Order: sequence, then structure tokens, then C-alpha cells
Amino acid sequence: MLTMACLNVLKQEIKVIESTFPKNHDRFQVHAATVDEVICKFVGPTGRQFEIIGNITETYPGTPPVWFADTDDCKVTNAIEKLGQTTGLNNHVINQVGILISELCRTYCLSEPSELQRLIQMPSSSGASTSTSCSSKLTDEEDDDDDDEEEVEEYIQLEMEESTPESTKKQVDDMEIQHLETLERLRQNQRQDYLKGAVTGSVQATDRLMKELRDIYRSDSFKKGMYSVDLVCDSIYEWNIKLMTVDPDSSLYHDLQKLKEKEGKDFVLLNITFKETYPFEPPFVRVVHPIIQGGYVLVGGAICMELLTKQGWSSAYTVEAVIMQIAATLVKGKARIQFGVPKTMNQVSHATYPVGQYSLARAQQSFKSLVQIHEKNGWFTPPKEDG
Repeated sequence: MLTMACLNVLKQEIKVIESTFPKNHDRFQVHAATVDEVICKFVGPTGRQFEIIGNITETYPGTPPVWFADTDDCKVTNAIEKLGQTTGLNNHVINQVGILISELCRTYCLSEPSELQRLIQMPSSSGASTSTSCSSKLTDEEDDDDDDEEEVEEYIQLEMEESTPESTKKQVDDMEIQHLETLERLRQNQRQDYLKGAVTGSVQATDRLMKELRDIYRSDSFKKGMYSVDLVCDSIYEWNIKLMTVDPDSSLYHDLQKLKEKEGKDFVLLNITFKETYPFEPPFVRVVHPIIQGGYVLVGGAICMELLTKQGWSSAYTVEAVIMQIAATLVKGKARIQFGVPKTMNQVSHATYPVGQYSLARAQQSFKSLVQIHEKNGWFTPPKEDG
């Protein structure tokens, strides 16, 4: 993670871009900015607004932020693509914003905002030159840290050393140490995979998912035990979610209490898998256990929600938002747990499972069929048998 010096520089750069391009700017607006994420809006020539989000990753500033926008406009996507091709000082968020504005204005044949001159020098790949210096000078620390090729120190180790020793539940950066250790282990695994040439997924998806997991570890809903997260085989691309809190007035809530008495489990187990195209394509979500009737849960355990399809998905959705929406959808659809389902023996594993036990293959097939139906008929009246 970032050294404290890099973190201080980043905070100063954020202050500069926020003050230079406030929310009421007529061309480019910074609506929110933290050391993890920058949310901007570009106002096109017709007044159309494009929301553009930049995720500041674990490897910043050695690598630039990961930018994305929920639009098919090639002018915007091409400008964003250029941001991923920068090196050195142009990886800094203040230069990234400058290049982004310059590229968007060039492709839309617009004049660059005069405020752009307030940002530090940022040569763009298009040859458009923007110049001069910040009205608010960055500290000398930035000059000392300009060599972005230098390996950054481990922020987790620094924070752990400053924490109170021998505490079973230390809080570091709003996270418990066990969760920081999980993030660090994932980062180390990714580095080893890179060195071995065995990288899976994409840099963009991996960085976004690492940020999502970090945000979840910090979230109040997670800390209150509304749900838990377990990574399958330590893969950032497959999560098991235990949904432990639903509306206490719902039938599903009472069924979960009954399930706890019978099987010692009082949660709905969800499995979420992500493609390398995430966050531009939705994850695949299915119920693993228990067998549920209603609640918009399909025969194979897939979930009937437009949000989970390419048509209804937005790259701005977070994993936590998806989890909470599924919890609400189960209750809204009057989900009930099927008790007393007869058992059958699996010929391969010799294990005993309920008849109709959910499986990945069945879930994928039922979801594919669902999408085909709704692409033809719309999403207003889902079939009753699907919940």
C-alpha cells in the first residue's frame, strides 16, 4: 500500500482538483474524492453528463488509477483508455484528471477550461499541451517520491506496529487485523502469480474487486454481522456470502430460525463469481443453500433480477449494494425455505443431497433461459414459476 509520504501527496492533489473543478463547474465536476476513489462528471456539448469514476489501487502511483464510465460513448471510453497507458508522474491523480479533461475536450471539439492551467504540467498522448503549476504547490515530499518505480513500503506493517499489541481485535484503518491480513495475502498471491506468469482475470477487475472487498471490511453492515464474506480458494474472483439478516417480520426470517433448530444454520448461502470484464459486466449470483421457493429464486438457484443482467447492470453498483438488494428481493418475493425435501445419493461423491440440490450448472442454465425470456418479453411481469 501507499507510504505515508505518498498518501500525503495524494491528499494534497485531491484538494487541488476538488477546488479547481467544483460540483458547479460548467464543464468538469469533481463530486467526491478520497484516497480510494474519485467521482467526476464531464458535461458534453449538448449538456449530457457522463459520470466517470477512478479507483486508486494498491499499486498507486506505480500504476495509474483504474477509470471507468457507465456509457457506450466511444469518445468517453477512448479518453479513459488513454489514462491506463501513462507512466511516471502522469500516473498521479492530478495529472490523470488533467489528461482526461484535455482528451475529452479535444475529442468533443471543445475549448479547454481555463482552470486547467491551475493543474501541474501534464503532457498528453494526443500532443495537446497544458502547462504551468498548481496554485497550491505540492510539498517537497513529492519531489523526493517522484521515482514511481521504487517499491512502496507495506502500509499494513506500519499500521500494525503503531497499534496496541496483544489485542485480539485491533482496528487498523477501520478494519480488523484479520481482514487486513486477508488483503495483504491476496496482494502477495497476485504478485507471485505475476512473477510466475500465471495471472488470472484482468488488472482492472482485480483492482476493483480488491477495493470492493476493502470497502466491505470497513462497512457498518458487514461489521454488524448482516452478512459475511469468504473467498473461495483465496480467489478474489469467487465469493461465498452468508446472508444472516433479513426483515424480522418476513416469513423467511422465521424459516431461518427454524433452519437453525434443525440444521444449525441460520443464513442463506450465496455464491458470487466475477469475470475479468467486471465491473463492466455483472457478477453471476446464485443461492447455494437452503432450497428456496419463491423470492425470485429460479429452479437452479439463480436469481431473477434485472440488475444482474447486462441490460440492467451498471458499473457503478457495488458488491455490497448487490448483496443488500438480493436480501430485499428475497423478502419482497415472499421467499420460503423448503423443509423436508427427500434425500438422494450422489453416484460420484457418495454424499447425500436434497433432491433438486442447487448446482452451478443448473443455475447457469436457468439464468440463461430467464434472460432469453425477458429479452423477448421485457422485465415487467416475470413468470410466476420464477417467483
